[in-house]
Amino acid sequence: MSTKDHWENIYATKELSEVSWYQPTPTTSIRLVKSADSNKHAAIIDIGGGDSFLTDKLIAEGYSNLTVLDISANAIDRAKERLGTNSENVKYVVSDVVDFNPSEQFDVWHDRAAFHFLANEKEIKKYIETAKNAIKVGGNLIIGTFAEDGPDKCSGIFIKKYSSIDLINLFTYDFDLVKEFNEQHNTPFETTQNFTFVHLKRK
Repeated sequence: MSTKDHWENIYATKELSEVSWYQPTPTTSIRLVKSADSNKHAAIIDIGGGDSFLTDKLIAEGYSNLTVLDISANAIDRAKERLGTNSENVKYVVSDVVDFNPSEQFDVWHDRAAFHFLANEKEIKKYIETAKNAIKVGGNLIIGTFAEDGPDKCSGIFIKKYSSIDLINLFTYDFDLVKEFNEQHNTPFETTQNFTFVHLKRK
């Protein structure tokens, strides 16, 4: 099964609350995005955003220039259905992030739990290059991954775990560190997942 088929199947067979990354209120992501750019017209992209509630919450906060990228068309369709007419004000991109060729630049690039699925050096380098080109000078890169003491797998896929130093070193040539921290995510299954977050600014 291809990576895309895997995720299409996940979103076709599981309810939103049946996946480990479920957050009815993505508090950390909202806080990071708002601290990165409080301009309600800022261009914000959520990488691997699928049908998460981040877009809903940012719309409620008054943000009006939102893009969501996800490899799964099923995830995007579910988000559109939930948002109703509000979805008309969101730009949706169905694509693997390593195949993404953005036609605009962004003030905020947010990625909670997509980057850590990239397993090989070629994909990682492509992601870094894409993010660098897609983020405006002075713009913001927010990434959350499983921490070094986090799970080895997610949705049946082995992932790559990172410390904050790992992430900073990967992006340091083009970005400066704003903040870094670790956080524990409580899943719907009463388990925990340890995350690493970094907020970087484009040089």
